[in-house]
Amino acid sequence: MSYTELLLQVPLFSSLEPGDLEQLSARLRPRRLGAGEVLFHRGDMGTDLYIIHEGEVTIRLSAADGKEVSLALLGRGDAFGELALLDDAPRSTDAVARKDTELLSLQREPFRQFLQERPQVLPPLLAELSQLVRRVTRTVHDTSFLDARARLARVLLDLAQSRGRPGAQGVAISPRLTQSELANLCGLTRESTNRWLRFYAREGLLTYEDGVITLLDPEDLSLNAE
Repeated sequence: MSYTELLLQVPLFSSLEPGDLEQLSARLRPRRLGAGEVLFHRGDMGTDLYIIHEGEVTIRLSAADGKEVSLALLGRGDAFGELALLDDAPRSTDAVARKDTELLSLQREPFRQFLQERPQVLPPLLAELSQLVRRVTRTVHDTSFLDARARLARVLLDLAQSRGRPGAQGVAISPRLTQSELANLCGLTRESTNRWLRFYAREGLLTYEDGVITLLDPEDLSLNAE
C-alpha cells in the first residue's frame, strides 16, 4: 500500500520528489492504538518517527505529582518523534492517543538507509527540522513571557491554523476540546482558561458551545496574542 499522498501532508517530507516519496512509503509500518493508550513516555528509548493516518494524539509532559501540560494536539498528516531518527536519546515527551488511532511508523535504520541511497533529500529535511526547533523555542518563549490572555489567544490561533474549518460564522476548531484540555495546551489553570474564554466571547471574538470553539474574528484576536 502506498502512503505517498499522506507523506505529502507531512512538512518534513512534503518537498520530496514523487520517486523519493514512494521509496519512503515502502518503509512505513502500520500501528494501531486504542483511545487513551500511551504510545511512549518521557524517558523511553525511541527509534521511530510516527505519522498519524487516522485519529488524534496528544503530546504532553507529565510530572510525578500527576500534573500534565499538553504541548500539541495532532491529527491526520501530523508527524511526531522526529528526533528519534537522528539520535539515541530518550523520548522528551509522552504521546497518548486521544481516540482510536492508526499510525504509520518509520524506524531509524530504514530511514538512514533511505538517506544513504538519496542524499539529495537531506537539505530539505534539515530545513524542516530547523523549523521544528524554532517552534519549540517559541513555545518556551510563550510559556515564559506571555500572560494568560495572550497565551490562550496564541494557542487558539495556532489551532485554527492547523485544525480549523472555515465556515460562514468563522473558523471552527476541530476536534471538540474540554476546558481542561485547552488549559493544558496553554499551560494554564482551568479557571484562568475559562475566565479568558468568557472575556473573548463577551468581546465578540469567539463562541464556545458544546466543546466547539469558533473564532469569529481571528485578525482581532491576534492583537491579543502579543
